Amino acid sequence: MSVRLDAIDWRILKELQADGRITNVALAARVGLSPPPCLRRVRALEDAGLIAGYAALVDEKALGFELTAFAMVGLHNQAEPELRAFENRILGWPLVREAYMMSGEIDYVLKCVARDLPAFQEFVLDELTAAPNVASVKTSLAIRRAKREPGVPVMEARR
Repeated sequence: MSVRLDAIDWRILKELQADGRITNVALAARVGLSPPPCLRRVRALEDAGLIAGYAALVDEKALGFELTAFAMVGLHNQAEPELRAFENRILGWPLVREAYMMSGEIDYVLKCVARDLPAFQEFVLDELTAAPNVASVKTSLAIRRAKREPGVPVMEARR
């Protein structure tokens, strides 16, 4: 199902991406609507699946998670049942915060957050490399985050 968005819908999405806790009254004022039609539009965007949910962006370091790392995983077998099995295993690993199946030389990239390097190393050695079908794991530690902007680039998406 294709959903047609107008300029106001795009403004609503932009504002909600910037602040998911904004009140409907404040959102309506920012996008140039009165509150009731603004709320109807937000509900319609939710019902259409364009707004999948709302979440708080937490500060990992403030919560004691000092390390962000990326694991590049190669699998022995890329048949669909084995890919699904690996993805199901990923769902059970709390340190893995994001996971992407890739094209090219690696099969998956996992974004991991851990309290420290020993906790990440323990995960890699005890869980990741020991998982069935895992052929190789290469890791890179993040030095610092240069940008964090969830969602989509609204200006580009309107084209």
